[in-house]
Amino acid sequence: MRKFQSTDLSPYSGPWNAAEIRHLLKRTLFGASPADIAFFRAKTLSGSLDILLDTSDPMPAPPVKEYTTTNAALPDSNVAAGETWVKDPNTDGTIASLRRGSFKKWWAGLMVEQKRSIREKICLFWHNHFATETVDVSLGQLVYKHHDLIRKYALGNIKQLTKEMCIDPAMLRYLNGQNNRKGTPDENFAREIQELFVIGKGEKAAFTEADVKEAAKVFTGWQINNNQIASYFNPDRHDTTNKTFSAFYGNKVIQGKTGANGGWEEINAFVDMLFATNEAALFLCRRLYTWFVYYEITPEVETGIIAPLAAIMRQNNYEILPVLKALFGSSHFFDNMNRSCQIKSPADLMIGLLRETEAVFPTPDKYTVRYGLFNQIVNYLAQLQQNIGDPPDVSGWKAYYQVPGFYQYWLNADTLQKRLLYLSTLVTTGYTFSGSKMVVDPLSLCAKMSKPSNPDQLILDLVEHVLALPLTQQHLNQLKRDFLLAGQTSDYYWTNAWETFVQNPGLMSNTQFVKTALTNLLKYLFELPEYQLC
Repeated sequence: MRKFQSTDLSPYSGPWNAAEIRHLLKRTLFGASPADIAFFRAKTLSGSLDILLDTSDPMPAPPVKEYTTTNAALPDSNVAAGETWVKDPNTDGTIASLRRGSFKKWWAGLMVEQKRSIREKICLFWHNHFATETVDVSLGQLVYKHHDLIRKYALGNIKQLTKEMCIDPAMLRYLNGQNNRKGTPDENFAREIQELFVIGKGEKAAFTEADVKEAAKVFTGWQINNNQIASYFNPDRHDTTNKTFSAFYGNKVIQGKTGANGGWEEINAFVDMLFATNEAALFLCRRLYTWFVYYEITPEVETGIIAPLAAIMRQNNYEILPVLKALFGSSHFFDNMNRSCQIKSPADLMIGLLRETEAVFPTPDKYTVRYGLFNQIVNYLAQLQQNIGDPPDVSGWKAYYQVPGFYQYWLNADTLQKRLLYLSTLVTTGYTFSGSKMVVDPLSLCAKMSKPSNPDQLILDLVEHVLALPLTQQHLNQLKRDFLLAGQTSDYYWTNAWETFVQNPGLMSNTQFVKTALTNLLKYLFELPEYQLC
């Protein structure tokens, strides 16, 4: 049983140093660069949360046509190279596959080049929550529209996001909603919206099979117009009978509606009914806690953290920002038991390293090369079992729900070796596409540390920057001797080498020594078990 110093939402009033900043940023961003740490060190916790939770930034430009086809007959002539394809209603299977790939590359790029905002992390949270698979949705333009919906409401109103999700074309396609019609209702979405999206499976989530059947009738009549890249309501396919729900929902009766707006009116009534239960807010807050804090929700956490967060959620009509601000501003969030306790997701590991080391990518006008490099990230994420856009199923990734392993599902004999290979390659040879390289620059990174000419301080700075847990002094001393002093005993050996590099980088023998020493040191640090934690 984890023993906390704080199991309530009392505001955090402890130190605000680099360790606290790193904890906050690594949970709300994908990694934190030296510049990020310095930026937030000049802020208070409250000021930092205002920045991280700011919603004023405009939406990013959509993905572009960076792909090419070898078959000149393929019908993709409506979109010029470098222009966006998201509004082009092409249904060709080959083009659909290329666009799904284009979407994933674009999304990986947004995560790598994220601003100092939680938006990218919370978008991935909602993608896991309202899980769909691009391969089943098929059409890239529907995939993008689904993601754009998530991005629009990611820091907004959860209830409204849920309502919009009910008629989202990608969701209709993924959970068979477009086939749901009166007389033969399809129960797929009706079950998942209760079991996975809003109410959950806990002991008090006492909705019934009859509730699923009645809910399926609510959702009848919705179809997809691929030419308009939109859903629409067909009143002729809608079940207009009254829908009666169980005591769990207060024996609510949703009146059957007719006419062009009938389907939407019933969806509004149904979703309002779901969110009127106590379980809705509790379930959603547990999901947020599991993603951002830890998977084990003890009775003390349920009473002191989850229940108060759920109350905040209900009091604010299911706006998510007040909930996040209360959680991230709490003493409980900064409790030592909640630090360095997560096994990094593949995205946290891979994208986090790129951001921690401030890897540089080609400028946006070089979109073909950029997407090519981003594609290597997408491919590696998939190998590590976090295929963005394609979680295993409608439940999302096992790390966030599967008892008892949770985060441990990220690691096995296969994925651990691939993690280490990715980290090692990124620090040494890097990944190349069309002449551009995605690689860590150890000289640039170490120049940003507080005193790189001092071997003790440099190693301490690097360890604190990249590792989730401290190393013993004996371990630090060993790293200094093995990597920076090359077995020598005098610190001046490194100090002289670094200062010579700064003053005369053209002296290649010395520069190569410094670069090799730092490369090997970083490779060693990234391969430590401590680097797998967040």
